[in-house]
Amino acid sequence: MEKFFKLKENKTDVKTELIAGVTTFMTMAYILAVNPSILKETGMDAGAVFTATALASALASFCMALLANLPFVLSAGMGLNAYFAYTVVMGMGYSWEVALAAVFVEGLIFIVLSVTNVREAIFNAIPKTLKIAVSVGIGLFITFIGLQNAHIVVDGATLVTMFSFHGALTGGTFHTEGITVLLALIGTMITAFLVLKNVKGNILLGILITWLLGVLCELSGLYVPDPELKFFSLIPSGILSMPSSLAPTLLKMDFSGLLSLNFLVVVFAFLFVDIFDTLGTLIGCASKANMLDQDGKLPGIKGALFADAIGTTAGACLGTSTITTFVESSSGIAEGGRTGLTAVVAGALFALSLFFSPIFLAIPSFATAPALIIVGFFMMQQVAKIDWEDALCAIPAFICICAMAFMYSISEGIAFGIISYSLLHLLMGKGKEVTPLMYVLSIVFILKYVFL
Repeated sequence: MEKFFKLKENKTDVKTELIAGVTTFMTMAYILAVNPSILKETGMDAGAVFTATALASALASFCMALLANLPFVLSAGMGLNAYFAYTVVMGMGYSWEVALAAVFVEGLIFIVLSVTNVREAIFNAIPKTLKIAVSVGIGLFITFIGLQNAHIVVDGATLVTMFSFHGALTGGTFHTEGITVLLALIGTMITAFLVLKNVKGNILLGILITWLLGVLCELSGLYVPDPELKFFSLIPSGILSMPSSLAPTLLKMDFSGLLSLNFLVVVFAFLFVDIFDTLGTLIGCASKANMLDQDGKLPGIKGALFADAIGTTAGACLGTSTITTFVESSSGIAEGGRTGLTAVVAGALFALSLFFSPIFLAIPSFATAPALIIVGFFMMQQVAKIDWEDALCAIPAFICICAMAFMYSISEGIAFGIISYSLLHLLMGKGKEVTPLMYVLSIVFILKYVFL
């Protein structure tokens, strides 16, 4: 493992990589429950989607390790699966078979773009200040995700607001929703305490302790599961299970609308969101781990992008929506993960989940929320590297950070950051300091907002 993963060169060891891999998987395991629940709305078989998601995640993560030796883990992208189900199938009226075909075509295009260095060129064209801003923006973004997953932040008259414990007590929902919000807050403090004490595996321990507290609350009657409200038992229904058959979704792509304009629009939408979500995640996580070189480039990025493309293509064949690099990879990086061994461990756990699904599906979102919040803190530390005295570069960075969190999208944050960076440099008569590719990207983003 030392020879293949270059552990000493990357200032890590097997134990650290194992903990990092397990931590990343634990923060991502929710996708195994969420993805089938979303895609089944299209008529897809939930069991087959579960199997496809686990297998595609394992395959793509192994490819990341073998092709790039980077600690990034992949699975079915959140947002992309919602676009697949609610926009393409339920909104535009396509069958899920046609939607899978669009994902497959997107994957093939990605492979071509990765081999021809187009995606790598885009990565390298983004200025270092914006790359730092992406890392900070992702920190805010995943903190917001954690707060929402735990229901600490909920819908309200002010768009979002804090969960009301008084309302839960008077409305009779304290023993379902209220107690889980309280557990998430307690779990965040426990994880923060472990971080302050420099306890090895602090984020993973935070997840497990918060989950255990939930189990104790359920056993004592303080937490009462209510499946109708999507509050499920925290105690695994079993240990072992046999994987569901892939037959209902395997190779079920329908290419009958391949040459239609609408089909090409769908492919482009998948392509656009995936390419910039992936680049944003790679930039953010690599910045946090200090993996970028002096020029702001990521060694091994070509292999990382290729692994991402393979995952998307294979996932479509198996029967799941777009596979992409997960921002939750930052939780493993925060634990010290620096090589592909982290991705191998997480990938192996995705494969094992096929046989231990009752355990993994019992991990509640309120237990992983503290991990996302604390990782958000770690990624926010990058904000100190932005030169705030240089307003010409700092303002686009600020716009990028805000857009990513408040628009709930990594790709939108990158888009607004690139457009504002290019436009402000032009207005200030410093257009020559911006690379031609940045202008091309700015025009593409603007056209995307006009026509999509």
